[in-house]
Amino acid sequence: MKSLDLANAGLPSAAVRPGWRSQLDKLIDGWMSSPGFYRWAIGNPITRWVTRRRAAQLFQIMAGFVHSQVLLSCVRLHLLESLRDGPKSLEVLSQECQMSPAALQRLLHSAVSLRLLELRGPHVYGLGALGAPVAADVGLRLMIEHNAVLFDDMRDTVALLRDEIQPHMQAYWPYMDGDKPPSWEVDKVARYSELMATSQRFVIEELLASYDFSQHRCVMDVGGGQGGWITALGQHHGQLQLKLFDLPPVAALAQARFEANGLGGRASAHGGSFISDPLPTGADLVTLVRVAHDHPDATVKALLKAIYQALPVGGMLLLAEPMAQATGPHSVGDAYFHFYLLAMGSGRLRSPEELKTLLSEAGFGTVMDVANPMPLHTRLLLAQKN
Repeated sequence: MKSLDLANAGLPSAAVRPGWRSQLDKLIDGWMSSPGFYRWAIGNPITRWVTRRRAAQLFQIMAGFVHSQVLLSCVRLHLLESLRDGPKSLEVLSQECQMSPAALQRLLHSAVSLRLLELRGPHVYGLGALGAPVAADVGLRLMIEHNAVLFDDMRDTVALLRDEIQPHMQAYWPYMDGDKPPSWEVDKVARYSELMATSQRFVIEELLASYDFSQHRCVMDVGGGQGGWITALGQHHGQLQLKLFDLPPVAALAQARFEANGLGGRASAHGGSFISDPLPTGADLVTLVRVAHDHPDATVKALLKAIYQALPVGGMLLLAEPMAQATGPHSVGDAYFHFYLLAMGSGRLRSPEELKTLLSEAGFGTVMDVANPMPLHTRLLLAQKN
């Protein structure tokens, strides 16, 4: 059974509460969970709106799995893509989906309630505000389809937490079997590389909007997959020399991408394992995009040390990934990543403070936050080798 180190669980730190506060918390907990308090709260005009709001939030949590399945069904039936061309009637959609109108209408009305679709007339449906981005982005659709693997693993969440089942998610990622397995399954490598590449568009936009890359001479992306980020960076900054480091089969896919996009003269992909191989030198900026949270502390510490050694004095590391947050509109994503990484069997969600500590331990003298105008997918840290 896996043990959980509470000191390293990716949780934001909290101050120890004094004894009087613990007693007060106990009193409030008992008060708020009593039926009498609920009756009083819904009967009081001042507190009624708070009670209604919390009840609605709790229902959203309870119904979340159904909502995700509605979205998954829309993706698998290609409903959102079909409606990009314009509204369609229930009859036409039922023919396209090969489903009875009565059955399909349940899904369509559910999608309307979630703002994935909207009614455009009697039995006529069009794209909703939340369905349009999914229809437009193949990366989002691939991630939604991929999440079905996670849903299957979470069918018995208690068994998953107790390490009593073998998650299917672990088989999806080839490097879960080690960084140098006897043979690589080409189709598996291509599958996960394509998922990472297509789902990276929003992260790429966040990076380009958040940091001035023109101040650098050579940028190396470690764990860069098929090179989507490096390709976009090269297209935006024509003066940069570019490098990518990833596992050999993945690096080969990246090099082909560079050549196809006319970057072969200044972008090179290097094959190897950042777990056991030294990193190429020559870059004055290294980017690490959605990599660290996939790996345990020991691997991340070794990787950060290797990056530090590969950089010249004054060189920088830009780290971009999901980070644990105490509160705020984006902290709800913590629950997703905690369980995704559990099913994956490697890594954990870390707070910015934990990552700053790891960077300092690797030798970086200056570590600072980088403002991200849209921190939905990643938060950014910049570390410098002094």
